Amino acid sequence: MVFADQPQPRRKPSLTPMIDVVFLLLVFFMLASQFGLDQVVRLPLAAAGNGAQSYSGPPRLVTITREGLRLNGVEIALADLPDALQSLTDTLNDPVILRGQNAATSQQVLDVLGPLQAAGFTAVVLVE
Repeated sequence: MVFADQPQPRRKPSLTPMIDVVFLLLVFFMLASQFGLDQVVRLPLAAAGNGAQSYSGPPRLVTITREGLRLNGVEIALADLPDALQSLTDTLNDPVILRGQNAATSQQVLDVLGPLQAAGFTAVVLVE
């Protein structure tokens, strides 16, 4: 009587080394990546009564909404905002008030603040 070799059951591949490699790749990319850049926004901090600049001249209220911008209630494009504000101010040190409405994001506020500071406006006041 001849006995044939009994077939050996196939071994299932071990997933442990693959899980280790995936975990190491995850840790590597988390440590090597940069999630965001910090941006410093300089706003004048002056409390009322402590030498705060008085407001004079025509209103300069920039309202930031989800849909766009309004200067004193009139819709305006972001590219036209610095020129429109220069016609309402005597100097670039006159205060400009930024107000974000409920649906406005902080990124939209920063998108408006950048061109204003690039145009030379130094007294930008952010209100709720």
